[in-house]
Amino acid sequence: MQAAHPSARKHIFRDGLNTWAFLLPAMLFFVGYQVYPIFRVVWISFTNYEFLSGDPGTWVGLGNYAEALNDPLLWDSLWRAGYFTMMFLPGTIIFPLLLAILVDRVKAPHLATLYRVVLLIPALIPSTLVFVLWKWMYNYQVGPINYLLVDIFGLFTYQNAPQWLGGTPLTLPSIAIMEVWWGLGYHAIFFLAGLAAIPKEMIEAARLDGANEWRVFWHITLPRLAPIMMILVVLRFGTSMAVIDEYLIFGGFNRASPTYTWTMFMYDQAFNIGLWRQGFAAAIGMIGAVVMIFFVAILLYIFRPRG
Repeated sequence: MQAAHPSARKHIFRDGLNTWAFLLPAMLFFVGYQVYPIFRVVWISFTNYEFLSGDPGTWVGLGNYAEALNDPLLWDSLWRAGYFTMMFLPGTIIFPLLLAILVDRVKAPHLATLYRVVLLIPALIPSTLVFVLWKWMYNYQVGPINYLLVDIFGLFTYQNAPQWLGGTPLTLPSIAIMEVWWGLGYHAIFFLAGLAAIPKEMIEAARLDGANEWRVFWHITLPRLAPIMMILVVLRFGTSMAVIDEYLIFGGFNRASPTYTWTMFMYDQAFNIGLWRQGFAAAIGMIGAVVMIFFVAILLYIFRPRG
């Protein structure tokens, strides 16, 4: 086998340099804003670093992790996050899937386009407006939900009407409903894209062979939407376990509140209490991340491609 000509080697080398020249800015950005912060947090979690003390922090090894794991509040806060996820996650799959199937059956092109545009409207609303809107809707005295329950349907009085927010058992379900509504259209668009990729001839052939709608859905539609379901489940599992903005707005820093999850515990320690024990907060964050990775691995196994 003949060696490459010197001019050819120079050309290959030059092309390689050009490629790396284009990749270098993205790599620097990725390392500076992704890789370095992760390693920094891992290192801080092994120190007693307190931001307001001005000291650089000393190495304490697994001391922060031992303290966090022995704190009942950590396990309570992890359970609260998991409880919220169990309420939120099915809604991000079931309702958008049903909605996408209904929209996909609309035959009029202009009407189908209109439905798709309407579906995306909630996803385009800024988070601040969404939180203000739903906080007003859930208001105990002037919110429209309690107005319907008390004044229209007469199911409650203003003395025993449901208190949706304020650290009650209804707080987490109320936030889960808001989150499902907020992402309903956005998630439905994912399923609409998956439905568009399924050959219509396959569905028609199954119907000609006598398959009813349930069999078509179970044996044709659902298996081909499994990759999309896997992506949504994994992504939304991560976001639901790590919710913090909604809890800050709807629950605050009351440790007895259902909204005081491990993210709130971490934020409270890092930016709200004492000298800002960011070493301890980093340990809480790493424990939460490990728990999430463990369950993500299980979800990936459950939704793995089959056949």
